Amino acid sequence: MHQVTATGVLSSWEPGIFSLSVYGVIVLALMLVLLFLCRWLGQRLPNPEKSRPYESGIIPTGPARLRYPVPFFMVAIFFLIFDVEGAYIFSWAVAAKELGWTGWFRISFFIFMLMAGLVYIWAKGGLGWGPNQSQQ
Repeated sequence: MHQVTATGVLSSWEPGIFSLSVYGVIVLALMLVLLFLCRWLGQRLPNPEKSRPYESGIIPTGPARLRYPVPFFMVAIFFLIFDVEGAYIFSWAVAAKELGWTGWFRISFFIFMLMAGLVYIWAKGGLGWGPNQSQQ
């Protein structure tokens, strides 16, 4: 346990605070020495390979601006919708007993509206990922 000074505050020379401070100064000094040595001793040979952007080991080809197909965004939106739906239904299930029949009718309406939206998306062809019959 730390000794409290006469003022009721820990002294800055307490063993824990002092050793942490010394450790921090040593780490910063070592980092600065290593960075200086790397800069001073290291070779600086610029070439096109070193100036190329690094993307997780994949050599970049083509422009950085890619056009994502519409189905990609549709899958993302469907995921968000049904993920939020799952969280909402789960929270209803936790409190189902307290909500009673009123809560049951509300969640039934919610699920019915989600099913109606799913049927609408299905009817409009939003779930068809393959090529259309007109494209074959």
